[in-house]
Amino acid sequence: MKKTVFTISILLSFVWVSGQIPSGYYDNAVGLSGEQLQLVLHNIIDDHNVESYTELWSDFEETDKKSNAYVWDMYSDVPDGNPPYNFTFFSDQCGNYGGEGDCYNREHSFPKSWFGGTVSPMYTDLFHIVPTDGYVNNKRSNYPYGEVGSASWISLNGSKMGICNYAGYSGTVFEPIDKYKGDFARNYFYMATRYYQEDSGWPGSAMVNGAQPKPWALELLHDWHESDPVSQKELDRNEAVYDIQNNRNPFIDHPEFVDYIWFTAGINNSFYDLKNKISVYPNPVSDFCIVSFSSSININNIEYSLTNLIGKSLNINCKINDQSIKINTLDLNPEIYFLKIIDKSTGAEIVFKIVKK
Repeated sequence: MKKTVFTISILLSFVWVSGQIPSGYYDNAVGLSGEQLQLVLHNIIDDHNVESYTELWSDFEETDKKSNAYVWDMYSDVPDGNPPYNFTFFSDQCGNYGGEGDCYNREHSFPKSWFGGTVSPMYTDLFHIVPTDGYVNNKRSNYPYGEVGSASWISLNGSKMGICNYAGYSGTVFEPIDKYKGDFARNYFYMATRYYQEDSGWPGSAMVNGAQPKPWALELLHDWHESDPVSQKELDRNEAVYDIQNNRNPFIDHPEFVDYIWFTAGINNSFYDLKNKISVYPNPVSDFCIVSFSSSININNIEYSLTNLIGKSLNINCKINDQSIKINTLDLNPEIYFLKIIDKSTGAEIVFKIVKK
């Protein structure tokens, strides 16, 4: 692995806008790392409820609906602007297409040829199947995801096809826009874990051996996972899929599991130790929130920053008292914010989700 310095990056979501992790769901994973953690997570999310391929059309209305009721298509969406077109549920299903915007279909973000075709339960597993523009999906075909140097084709929202310029692979790849790279990366970490030790007969691809990412792909997916953190869209989708399949994506609930499994050894209880050393309350917040540190943390070594959902940094008006920081939230708009806390003495990073009422 190219990474020699490990930074603990943790998303602690004390308040969930829609639903929450069932009590005790990940208890068996406490203190584990490496393949042992992957196996335990596999056992937790294994044997999910299997949908039919036809049912996916109606499932998408639960898992991938925007606030404006249109289909949430990551191959055509423009998160901070106006998409070039929108799809309406059911009436815009593919169908025939001759160009972008004609219809949407069922995209196996982990291509079905990589696991052998119409094989259950992978063929209808919603954690890697998403609604996408039919024409763009066809262009993507079963090429790996990657980062394009010189693009041979660019979609209307900026997704690209072309030769990969990411170290370790030089074939043709498809590159989604930056805002959704983490989503697709966590889809792949889910597949590697849900089908861990069940993938011996899979054909695989230039990107994966069975369900497991090859070294270059693992580095790429890790980069995407870190650069595009878990969004509210993913949190909501995780809950919606859980309601249908009765299993969850652990890497949305606990993004730090990616590092625990693939990028370090012997972390053991560090996540749980840190969780017990820092608390944020009240949450949701109104006029202020308190960040409280245990006596074992030197508060003089702490840095902190606040960002909104689109990653914009905000000024923090706060007061430090002994082992706590009081943050003024009175003037914040009612929405979701992320408070990053860095312990400079260890390099550990913790991100708390703050909900302003």
